[in-house]
Parts: sequence; C-alpha cells; structure tokens
Amino acid sequence: MQFRRKDIYATQSDEVVRIGDIEIAEFPFLLAPMEDVSDPPFRALCKKYGADVMYTEFISSEGLIRDAAKSRAKLDIFEYERPIGIQIFGSEIDSMRQAAAITEEANPDIIDINYGCPVKKVACRGAGAGILRDIPKMVAMTKEIVDNCSLPVTVKTRLGWDENSKYIVEVAERLQDIGIKAISIHGRTRSQMYKGEADWSLIAAVKNNPRIHIPVFGNGDINSPQKAVEYRNRYGVDGIMIGRASIGAPWVFREMKHYMATGELLPPPGMSERVEAAREHFEKGVAWKGERLGVVEMRRHYANYFRGLRDFKQHRLQLVTLDGVDDIRTKLDELRTIPFESAF
Repeated sequence: MQFRRKDIYATQSDEVVRIGDIEIAEFPFLLAPMEDVSDPPFRALCKKYGADVMYTEFISSEGLIRDAAKSRAKLDIFEYERPIGIQIFGSEIDSMRQAAAITEEANPDIIDINYGCPVKKVACRGAGAGILRDIPKMVAMTKEIVDNCSLPVTVKTRLGWDENSKYIVEVAERLQDIGIKAISIHGRTRSQMYKGEADWSLIAAVKNNPRIHIPVFGNGDINSPQKAVEYRNRYGVDGIMIGRASIGAPWVFREMKHYMATGELLPPPGMSERVEAAREHFEKGVAWKGERLGVVEMRRHYANYFRGLRDFKQHRLQLVTLDGVDDIRTKLDELRTIPFESAF
C-alpha cells in the first residue's frame, strides 16, 4: 500500500488493522515485551493509558516444559488486557512446539515468538536473536508452531544478526508464507544491541514489499509523540511498538494518540498523576506478587516515574529502602504535597 502524504496529521488508512481475525485499531500502538517490565501490574497501566495490544514478558520454552514457577507465573493474563499476546522463546523446535501448546491453554489472543532478544545468555544459545544466524531453522520453528496452534501467531525480530546479514525482507516473506499473522521489527541488528540509531528504512522495505499483506509494526527509538507521527508518515508502517519510552511513563500511549489525532501536545503529567500511576503500579504489584516481592521489585521503577524532577534523590532513596507496604503508601502520599520543579 502506497501511503499518500497530505500533511503530518493525515491518517494512513481508514481500515482497521487486524491480527488474524482480531480487530485492533486504525493505527495501533503496541506495548513491547520487556523482561522485568511488561508484567501484569505495568500492563494494567499501559492499557489504562491507551495501549492497543500488549505482550507479556518473554517466557522460556524450557521453563514452561519443566513447569518452573517463574515461567508459569508469566502466563497470568486478565480479561481487561485483551487483546494480549504471550511471548515465548527457545532454541529447540520441539520444546517451542510444546511451549506453544502450554501457552495456548492460558487463553491469550495471540502467541508471539521472540526472535529479537539480543542478550548473551539468550542469543548465544541460539534463542531470541540468535536464531537469525540460522534462517531455515527460524522458518521451520515458526511453521511448527503455526501448524500446531489455533491462535494467530506473530513474530518479533530484528533486521539481522549483524551488518552482513540483514535479510529481514526475505525473512518476513518466508514467515508470512508459512502463516504468521503479523511481524514486529526492531530496527537494529543483534550486534548493535541497543546502540546507535534504529534503521527504519528496512522496516519500510518490508512494509512496501508488494508480497507482504500482514501488518508490519515498527519498533526502536520512538520516544516522543512527534517522532511517532514522523515515523508513521515517513515509513508507512501499520503501527508502532513502544518499549523503553513507556517505562515509568505509561501515559506515553495517551500522548502519542492525542498528538496523532490533533497535532497538539498534551502537557506533561503533574506530580499528582505521577504519584497516582506509581501507587497503582505498586498496589497491583503487591496484589499479584505478594507483599515482599511487590515491595522489592517496585524499587526499580520509582526513578522512572519521577525522573526529571529536581531534588528528588533523597525521596527516591527513601522509597527504595522502605520495607513496609503502609510506609511506602505514606511516602507516596507525602510526595503529592511537595512542590517539585522540573529539571528540564
């Protein structure tokens, strides 16, 4: 589909994007699967602020087969999250087939395969982005999962393993031909990790390939409403997947949608809204994980919810050292009364 640019706020299409038979939105925003971030408490906030599709943290196929408690916990999904995809990863075809069957029993809307994780402990074992060194195996693994699942299967991947293996256009064709229903592409190679600027030109090449008819979602470096609109118009993708920009800022989905619809920037969230979001994240974490784990794992998020505020360090130190649920609630309520100034 050729995108005709009228102005930067023109809509790309009047058609609703679909993943299989699931209607999403005219131009969906997706929450990326992020390890130790995209859990149910955080996903609840992203849904509240406008994420159209969400994916779980990636789940080890071997962990699911062994019935590991941590892997099984990541299968938890809730009705208000729909449509939601559960993402799995692994290096062995048979294990991935078994894991997909277990995942399907959790009743998500989508099963997503992780072919993009660049971290050494995953990629160097042939899983995640590691499979980009063996495209025939990647295709065979995907086909096995598609053929044995009744749910739509999607893929998240990268441009290639390194600068000499950017085969994403061919890869997208081959994966589409064996039945995936959408592809999300991070605009870097595995060797880049998260360094340098994401290259969306090859994502556009996939989208503009006349053989491609499944949705193509772009991912990488979208950190502002202006950039979301610019990249939608420049590269013509069907939607955008947001990762790091949403950490501690779930309202980024609301901001991007508003700007795309009106051309106006929303004012940044005030202190009361920041506290409310952090408090909701904390409360849902305690409810889902239990008090001890909920308190400890929330500590990594406070700096993000309150970044950009002058003289916040002492308050962050208190939040990450308090152990009592009621003490943390009291501290968060106290923050509402302090007149912080932006550092920007």
